[in-house]
Amino acid sequence: MVRRASGSGRRPASPTAGPAAPPAGLRRRRRWRASADAAPGRERRGRKRRLATGPAVRDLLDEALAGVAARPTRLVLTTLGTVLGIAALVGTVGLGQTAAGQITQRFDLAAATRVVVAPDDKGEGEAAAQLPWDAPDRIARLNGVDAAGTVSQLDVGDDLVRSVSGLEGQKNGHALQVMAGSPGLFDAVRGSLRTGRFFDAGHDRRADRVVVLGKHAAERLGINRVDSQPAVFIGDQAYTVIGILESVSGKAELLDAVIMPNGTAKLAYDLTAPDALEIRTAVGAAQLIAKQAPIAIAPNNPSALTVDAPPTQGGVRKGVESDLNALFLLLGAVALLVGGLGIANVTLLSVLERISEIGLRRALGAARRHVAAQFLVESVIVGFLGGLLGTAVGVLLTVGVSWMRDWTPILDNRLTFGAPLLGALIGLIAGTYPAWKASAIQPITALRGT
Repeated sequence: MVRRASGSGRRPASPTAGPAAPPAGLRRRRRWRASADAAPGRERRGRKRRLATGPAVRDLLDEALAGVAARPTRLVLTTLGTVLGIAALVGTVGLGQTAAGQITQRFDLAAATRVVVAPDDKGEGEAAAQLPWDAPDRIARLNGVDAAGTVSQLDVGDDLVRSVSGLEGQKNGHALQVMAGSPGLFDAVRGSLRTGRFFDAGHDRRADRVVVLGKHAAERLGINRVDSQPAVFIGDQAYTVIGILESVSGKAELLDAVIMPNGTAKLAYDLTAPDALEIRTAVGAAQLIAKQAPIAIAPNNPSALTVDAPPTQGGVRKGVESDLNALFLLLGAVALLVGGLGIANVTLLSVLERISEIGLRRALGAARRHVAAQFLVESVIVGFLGGLLGTAVGVLLTVGVSWMRDWTPILDNRLTFGAPLLGALIGLIAGTYPAWKASAIQPITALRGT
């Protein structure tokens, strides 16, 4: 019987068997060394994967901000173009809307309160084509009418108007307009006097030979004062000048005319009916008076009269604003185009100066899209800064001009808050070509160029 060796429970190794397995501790030490040796390779592969996939958004912004801030003088000059463009856009549109508001306000106080009633030339019958003499009294009963008066153009034939001042050139006279009106005419057209007075109902009723001269007619006749009771001749008939008209609203031809009372015109020129009725209404009542006037004047046949009324305030305001905005938007667009071209030129110049940097980034594993993204972000940042500063300048410009002119500033909130984004969009568009140009640079070409 063969005894086994004591103290050993192992079977002796066979001469044909492989090498014995190392102990567990030795195996763990070998695995740790292998992992330590492989760590640099894994780190290099990880870094390469990160370069291939590109930086995160934060890294991209950091790189773009660093590139923009690296040249502060160029940044200021580049941003200045966008600042001027956005400021011109915001300022011109704001001033256009403010001016439109002032224009429509003045329109409301003048033309928007004027209504003119005249016979319809296409009316049927002789009576239908005439205005009654008491038309101003009939209109005055309507609520919203401030003043009313008739006006007519007189046919004086070949009669000329001359003064008796004895000045050279007055012998042959002047071919001036001769008109007739009721006492309420001057109030209806907002007439103001340079000197003298207007004729009244007494002059009209008595058919006095008195006239009021428009300022241009008075200048042509050489009359500038009425305290000496100057006279003018219409043909062979003498008329005393009692006043000189300085200004009117809506009836400018009165400033070039010789105006006499209706009663005088009936007697001297057989005036049978007024030509038109001038009505001045309260603000906002013109449209209503325009509807009621034909019925009040000719209740039996209101269709025989035509009414000339101003358009509604909304229509006028929109028309004025659209015209002014179209003009100012065109000017702002030109300024924006100049700012965008400035960003494009400077960004392209920056690409040419940073070829070595671009080549180094490409050699380290940055893809074309990463280089393009960096330059696009730089252009957007410049455009946004320019839009922000330009908006502030445009708003201050609008408020300052309005304050000096005692206007109420009107600003479009959509444009005010959207202008910085518009600047960023201009920067994005302007930086597209330079970014594409930068991304097309090959690493070997860039490194050779250095």
